[in-house]
Amino acid sequence: MEIEGKRIVLLVEDRYQVLELWYPLIRLREAGAEVTVAGPERGSVYKSGQGYEITADASAGSIRIQEYDAIIVPGGYAPDLMRRNPAMVALVKDAYDQGKVVAAICHAGWMLASAGIVRGKRVTSFYSIKDDMINAGANWLDEPVVCDGRIITPRKPEDLPFFCREIISALSK
Repeated sequence: MEIEGKRIVLLVEDRYQVLELWYPLIRLREAGAEVTVAGPERGSVYKSGQGYEITADASAGSIRIQEYDAIIVPGGYAPDLMRRNPAMVALVKDAYDQGKVVAAICHAGWMLASAGIVRGKRVTSFYSIKDDMINAGANWLDEPVVCDGRIITPRKPEDLPFFCREIISALSK
């Protein structure tokens, strides 16, 4: 397995983009990682914008990020809800501060901006939040996936293969 033994936190909140959560969840588990789905409340069910349900394995506030290798934030409208949750924002900030892989797709750039970790970093996102990323101090690029240190960002669901490949590559080092 490519990343057997690696531990990843995958954040969830209502109105997540279904592919941006399920594709990395399945692909990274397939590659051997242990993926913990963390939402505001452990055991709560969160629905995608299309109504797909997922149950949180843990609450974001209970996660000890030092026990994990990466954190992934899916997009959709969920990141706008996530960034209102101080424990979720702190988890992203702590992961970054501890040198973990921090991966955020599409609208999840909002979480990186709210965590204050994009200033001076090269990132991408869905084009509609380009101004938000620039205003947070990022150097925004229109590329399928951008890696700056341990921050990995793609633009949209079509970029998921590149996104997952970069996460696996970063965790293999």
